[in-house]
Amino acid sequence: MVYVMEIEELLKRLSKSKFRGSFHLKAKDFLYIKDKGLPKIEEHAYDFINKRLKPKVILNDGKQTPYRGHPVFISQHATGTCCRSCLYKWHKIPKDKELTSDEVKYVVGVIMAWINKEIKLNGGNNGNISK
Repeated sequence: MVYVMEIEELLKRLSKSKFRGSFHLKAKDFLYIKDKGLPKIEEHAYDFINKRLKPKVILNDGKQTPYRGHPVFISQHATGTCCRSCLYKWHKIPKDKELTSDEVKYVVGVIMAWINKEIKLNGGNNGNISK
């Protein structure tokens, strides 16, 4: 089990990377989150991870996650959960196997922790996004 403190330490490490630390949600992303609500964003994260990251073999690995278009995509690049190579580099989850349900839950937890951190730091309205 991964604890909140471990995810916070991971997010700190990722933010120190010049590439990973360059990703932030934009105003339109915050509006999208506010419109859909965090539970729906988390549902989207599970859907994206199950389709694009969970399989053992991913033909377009390294190119399956767009750089814009959804807050989850931005978060995936910021958290090193965008492809199996980055997932191994940052999270030590091996490439040559299908992700377990616990690993999928962990990945989504990291994605959502980053999104929540962005909301608190940059989300406007004192980081208050409801729904």
